[in-house]
Amino acid sequence: QVQLVESGGGLVQPGGSLRLSCAASGFAFSTFPMTWYRQAPGKERELVAVVSSAGGSTNYADSVKGRFAISRDNAKNTVYLQMNSLKYEDTAVYYCSADWLRGLRGQGTQVTVSS
Repeated sequence: QVQLVESGGGLVQPGGSLRLSCAASGFAFSTFPMTWYRQAPGKERELVAVVSSAGGSTNYADSVKGRFAISRDNAKNTVYLQMNSLKYEDTAVYYCSADWLRGLRGQGTQVTVSS
């Protein structure tokens, strides 16, 4: 059974930090690039960051470059998203995914940036 479970979301003040985790099971995690997406209310889903299967290559949305860092631990079947200098506009539900169209994605974790 394929499972991706995000954790680490919550309420944080502007300028604060959060670290999201996504624990995966039921598929060959180490062979998939992993992606973090986010979706804010009333907005389309946005790609936030991608990490290659071995973790050596990453890409980021312009809106988060220099503030967020994606990483993975294939021994633990886990992908992370370190989020620093958070802004109000980072408020969204964050999802991890190995293949969104095939349904290899989690249920999401809420991140709220508010004072």
